[in-house]
This record gives sequence, structure tokens and C-alpha cells, in this order.
Amino acid sequence: MIELTHDEEFAVLTIRRTQALNALSFELIGQIGERIREAGRSQARALIVTGEGEKSFCAGADIKELQDRPLASQREGAELGQAVFALLDRLPMPSVALVNGFAFGGGCELALACTLRLALPNAKFGLPEVKLGLIPGYGGTQRLPRLVGAGRALEMVMTGRTIGAEEALAIGLVNRVVQGPGLEAAKAYAREFSGNGLRALQFAREAVQRGADLALHDGLRLEADLSTLAYRTRDAEEGMQAFVEKRKAVFRDE
Repeated sequence: MIELTHDEEFAVLTIRRTQALNALSFELIGQIGERIREAGRSQARALIVTGEGEKSFCAGADIKELQDRPLASQREGAELGQAVFALLDRLPMPSVALVNGFAFGGGCELALACTLRLALPNAKFGLPEVKLGLIPGYGGTQRLPRLVGAGRALEMVMTGRTIGAEEALAIGLVNRVVQGPGLEAAKAYAREFSGNGLRALQFAREAVQRGADLALHDGLRLEADLSTLAYRTRDAEEGMQAFVEKRKAVFRDE
């Protein structure tokens, strides 16, 4: 089951399948999509994504479901996972993966699809598909090199090896290693940006994420366009006026 709850100003998406280390069936992937859309319609300032229990964020795909399927179905499965995880890019608020325990295969790819990533000290990351004669199919080969560089990404993908929280931090796969209780740590982290206007946060995410796929001069043009749009918002007017008046800005996401 995929559960969406609300805790203070945050939406919390939790994978609840502890008996299978929170592994993803196709049904659960569909539920994740539904919960992400639901979060996008809420008043939340950020979405926190995590797994139930202390052992596993998400242990990856349900391998039994992948066996003995026609190629067309395998393609549809990959496209489903990619489409659902891509919904995180289109949320009006940032998303934070709180990785507790195993984040393997599709679980690692879900974390990679979030805007930011936190790891508890027991977190373990890996894309072990090559050990099954496969390769990642839910975006891992594309998002991982954008975070850690092609060389490190190729090493992880081709060896299928597992890395711990500290190595993930060192190579840029996660933003911080935090101590428990995990949800409280994730909320504290999200508060560092959740007080800013969502329009500015969305423009900033779009500039960085879309710009990564562009040549520098095209990326600079994108930045100028989005910066200009930001000036047209009421939040920008409020932010600049608050600065002049030496008070805290009150943003209304307008």
C-alpha cells in the first residue's frame, strides 16, 4: 500500500510493504502515481517520500512480476515506472527522499527522481540489475550520471555494487546524511526552503533541471526567461519590499 499523509506543512508518501522490504509491484507504482498527483493538489510545502520500517526505503522491483512477460509488456512496465517517477518533476513543490535502509533498483531510481535526497546512516544504495542480466529501466541510467557524473554512474551500473550513506554523500548522490528520527530530520531539512514562495522554488528547479540538458548559452537564455517571469510574481514584489523594510517576507505563492 502507498499511503499519503499530511504532517504540519508537509505531505508524506510512505511505501508500506514491509514484508517484501517495500518492493515495488506494478500496482504499487500506479498507486505512487496517484498519491503524487494527490500531493500536487494539496497545500503542502514539500513532499517527503520514504519507506515503512527501519530496514528498507524500497528494495526495488518485484522480480517475480518481471518473469515470463512478453517484450511489449516489459516495455510498458519500464515506461510506467519512468512516467510515474517523472511526475515528481512536475509537482508545484519540491520532493525529498528520506532513505532508510535499502534503496535498490527501482527504489534507488525513485530516490533519484526526487528533487533532493537525505540518507539515514543505515542507507544502502545500488542499481544491481546487471547481476540479473538487465539494466535499470525506471530512469537510473539517466538521472544517476546527472548527479554523480558519467564515470561514477557507469561504475555503479556496471558492477551493481552497493554503496553506503557516507559514500553516497561523498559522490553527490545524497544531499545530507541525517540522524533519526528520520521524519523529524526530513521535516527540519525541508523547512530550510519551505518558507520560500513555491513559484520561485519551481522556477529554480526548472532552471537547474532543464538547464542540465542544454548547452551553456541555451541554459543561460532559459535562466534569463525564468528570472524575468519570477519578477512578474507578487511574491517577488513582497520579497523585495520586505528586504527594503527589513522584515520577514510573507509569500503567498502568487
